Amino acid sequence: MSASSSFDAVIVGGGHNGLTCAGYLARAGLRVAVVERRSIVGGACVTEEFHPGFRNSSCSYLVGLLAPEVIADLELHRHGLEILEREGGTLSVLPDGRSIELLGDKSAVMAQLAAESPSDAKAYAELSALLDVSATVMRAIARERPPEMTGGWGELLQTGRVGWHLRHLSRDQRAGFADLMLKSLADFLNERFDNEAFKGIYGFKGLVGNMVSPSALGSAYVLLHHVFGEVNGKRGKWGQPRGGMGGITQAMQVSLEARGGVVHLGRGVREVIVEKGRAAGVALDDGTVLRAPIIASSVNPRLLFLKMLDSSLLDSAFLRRLRNWRCRSGTFRMNVALSELPDFIARPGREMQRHHAGTIAIAPSLGYLETAYDEARHRGWSRKPVVSMCIPTAVEPELAPKGQHIAGLFCQHFSPDLPDGASWDDHRDEVAKLVIDTIGDYAPNFPASVLGYSALTPLDLETEYGLVGGDIFHGEMHLDQLFSLRPAAGHAAYGSPIKGLFQCGSGTHPGGGVTGLPGRNAAREILKRRREFV
Repeated sequence: MSASSSFDAVIVGGGHNGLTCAGYLARAGLRVAVVERRSIVGGACVTEEFHPGFRNSSCSYLVGLLAPEVIADLELHRHGLEILEREGGTLSVLPDGRSIELLGDKSAVMAQLAAESPSDAKAYAELSALLDVSATVMRAIARERPPEMTGGWGELLQTGRVGWHLRHLSRDQRAGFADLMLKSLADFLNERFDNEAFKGIYGFKGLVGNMVSPSALGSAYVLLHHVFGEVNGKRGKWGQPRGGMGGITQAMQVSLEARGGVVHLGRGVREVIVEKGRAAGVALDDGTVLRAPIIASSVNPRLLFLKMLDSSLLDSAFLRRLRNWRCRSGTFRMNVALSELPDFIARPGREMQRHHAGTIAIAPSLGYLETAYDEARHRGWSRKPVVSMCIPTAVEPELAPKGQHIAGLFCQHFSPDLPDGASWDDHRDEVAKLVIDTIGDYAPNFPASVLGYSALTPLDLETEYGLVGGDIFHGEMHLDQLFSLRPAAGHAAYGSPIKGLFQCGSGTHPGGGVTGLPGRNAAREILKRRREFV
């Protein structure tokens, strides 16, 4: 098949950031096409049936970071998005049958900590205040264009603009903010708390999607990255879209098409066409050519620059940077169909309780997290994995047959590269059983209640969803891969070495998570520079 169509802009990848960028461009009057390799939009933000009668979010599983202006500007509520609020907090279950529960009620958390250490209660109050004001700063910085490291007054002024947001921090809080940016999770938490269970659950918050040791310098940053969101105007909350995370991207598609945008499904991009040093369109796998003076990619930077472009168009320093762009998150993602609710030793009962409508974590200490990482690094996967469980049917029963439930599991640590050349295809079910048995140590009825499951290894996340190395962030969220270095110095402001070729995915600032901000920020830059391509 060979055909050609013309647009003002073509978006490569129909994940939530690609759809966000497309939505803003269409809102500004551009003729926009989105090209998605899979048969459904959403990328990693998608809902699919994983067992007959059971539907759930396949990869991402909660909403809390999606920018409210993206929801408002693209009119997502009008186009079908509804976010359901979750009543529970985070329950950390411990091997000895005890538990610790983090709730929105800070006084309740302080009371739990004070029972063992009054100093921990005080430290928690200080940490909460630091995270609250740091979240204010991060919300603002996440919406800024990163200054390019190319010099010039314009970039100097942009650096000052970004730095101005730090005025919200007091002198003491600036020191704490620096700790969050630079220190290891272990050092950051050990300096403040004695309670091992508390450090374990907060340590896991900082290691979500981040395959590093809690002792690694800079590992505290991801903790900060996960606190700047809001749900339905309530800051710091996490919710669940009706119908799963695909409810977000389905609404984005409807919004885009209502403004004249076109979505091509089941058609991957083979090549970005470059003519006379400028982007001129894309060639699809089936031979179709979509021509446009503006191309914006929401896929992993390594896929864009190393797979879809002629490498001779890129200089050696940029190629070296992209070839060494670190993509590794250590995630093993499962959806499990259940005949009944988990009955936890720490919170007995198979009837619906508050913790079922929140998150249940198996991350009892920093030492547990450290061991999980070490085992994955040396043996491929942890024999005692870290597990975060959500039960979406506690909030939306319609996702499963009546009286039955779904457990969505986000598990770590699992290396993308197994020792001795082994393949994840040969170990998927073995590891899935390990995860199920691990939960059984804390909820004995769980293994027998399993009706079926789907399991996504790091390899599955890469081959099916385009997450290179299984990396849910499109690149590790470490200091040398953030802000003006994401993905490369001189090309962090959503542009690229090719004129007319832009980046709008999680491999750009502010990084991963279902925020829509890379797509929004990129669209803003494209529209500012639109006259260059007319």
